Amino acid sequence: MEHFVVSARKYRPQTFKDVVGQQAITNTLLNAIENNHLAQALLFTGPRGVGKTTCARILAKMINSDGTEKEDEDFAFNIFELDAASNNGVDQIRELTDQVRIPPQVGKYKVYIIDEVHMLSQAAFNAFLKTLEEPPKHCIFILATTEKHKIIPTILSRCQIFDFKRITVKDAKEYLKYIAKEQGIEAEDDALHIIAQKADGAMRDALSIFDRVVSFSGKNLTRQAVTENLNVLDYETFFKSTDYILENDIPSLLIQFNSILAKGFDGHHYIAGLASHFRDLLVCKNSETIELLEVGEETQEKYLIQSQKASQSFLLQGIELANDCDLKFKSSKNQRLLVELCLMQLASITFDGEKKNSKNYIIPASYFIKKGIKPVAISKQKQQTTVKEPEKEAYNKANSTKTLTSTKVEKAVAEPKKADTPKISLNSGKQATSGLSLKSIRAKKEHQIKQMEVVVDEENLPTDKFTAEDFMSYWNTFVKQLEEKGQFNLASILSIDTPKIEGTTIYLEFPNSTNKVELERQQYDLMMYMKKSLNNYNLHLSISINEEMEKQYAYTTRDKYEKLLEKNPAIETLRKTFDLDI
Repeated sequence: MEHFVVSARKYRPQTFKDVVGQQAITNTLLNAIENNHLAQALLFTGPRGVGKTTCARILAKMINSDGTEKEDEDFAFNIFELDAASNNGVDQIRELTDQVRIPPQVGKYKVYIIDEVHMLSQAAFNAFLKTLEEPPKHCIFILATTEKHKIIPTILSRCQIFDFKRITVKDAKEYLKYIAKEQGIEAEDDALHIIAQKADGAMRDALSIFDRVVSFSGKNLTRQAVTENLNVLDYETFFKSTDYILENDIPSLLIQFNSILAKGFDGHHYIAGLASHFRDLLVCKNSETIELLEVGEETQEKYLIQSQKASQSFLLQGIELANDCDLKFKSSKNQRLLVELCLMQLASITFDGEKKNSKNYIIPASYFIKKGIKPVAISKQKQQTTVKEPEKEAYNKANSTKTLTSTKVEKAVAEPKKADTPKISLNSGKQATSGLSLKSIRAKKEHQIKQMEVVVDEENLPTDKFTAEDFMSYWNTFVKQLEEKGQFNLASILSIDTPKIEGTTIYLEFPNSTNKVELERQQYDLMMYMKKSLNNYNLHLSISINEEMEKQYAYTTRDKYEKLLEKNPAIETLRKTFDLDI
């Protein structure tokens, strides 16, 4: 039996041209060698399997080559590799620094490649500092690590740092295609793409997966064989799921999810993959972003076709729901139910049944259908609104030839586009609460404030002119009515300042914010009374605070005594005679 060499070793690059996906770094190193501008301490950092150690070996070989050596010369006596994971003590570093002093027997440079350098201890790093900063002319250090943040700053400052990037899916797939051709293997484009995607940016992992799949399927590498061997959910699963969602076919969707779980797949992996699928469909919506879709050409056509069926709003809402399920999955006690609920919500996004849509209207949708009226959706706040008697009276006054019945009021709210019907939109408060708690009292007060947020059509409601005398007459009448009803608190607040009317704005000035807040809570009845009485529905109330007013009412005991003393100086004689305190 012939010894098998894995592809990661068999096809390890021997020159910088063979290195996959690191063109910027290889070009920099080549130029540094040609221009004799190479640093004596280099740090190669990046994810696993992207070519750090490979580039270090190629560099070590190239700097010793002068064109006269044999083709198979690897300068083994000049290249020293040290695994810092197992040689991380001070003693090993001291041995290395002792060897550095000896010049090479063959070639120009001695190259020390220290792999996983972040595993060195703190003492070993400190022992290595001086040698790294001032090495002999014949010595070059190449450090490689996957975790740069674990290296102390004093080491980093002495090195020229090269950041290796993750290998893209496209580059990995092209290299796998080259290897498959070298080995005489027929491989589908989608099959290689799945392997490259599964490798997650590591070329060594991609080659290992490639060897494993070839051992399973032989010389014919198909997408089905790859997905079966790697136990991954392929594109077809998510294409079918999306079709079920767009068709609102909840039973088929749940059955498919059950079969996915039966095959051993994780529900978390499935819902995360579905969110990514929606993202890819959204990418296909715009020709400028289609290049972000990292799939094969055949699969790309499928994505383009399905993206035409799904609207952008559906995809955005679908991504939000799937991502929310993804975030809650680990903390959920019933993870299967969580995913199933998410799938049912996804399948209900485009559902256009009466049961779903009727909640968006003041009157049930069936009523509009029977009447032949096209319903208009309004907000939830407007659904809870009831039209009060003052609004009805205002409307009747503006349109004396018509009487507004309750049915017409509902139509006025449901059909705001008609020109001959005034738009009355009241923003009511939250749902009713118990009247036996402080919270309910506060809610009622806020509800009264919300009642003032009335939006009317000024073209149809009256805006008659009035005099200042008429205004004050109705104002004083309203204050008297409050006193007759026993509302002395509000009546006294309205008597603090004489209102000033400028145009259609009523200006009031109070000494403190307490009076302002109290009037704002109870302004509804006041404003409706004034608007009806003056036949002008364009009135507005503006309240300001003047602290100076409060000062003139806040008398101390001394202030009161001095006031009385001004009126009758004999009071001072009285105080001294009886030795009274103020």
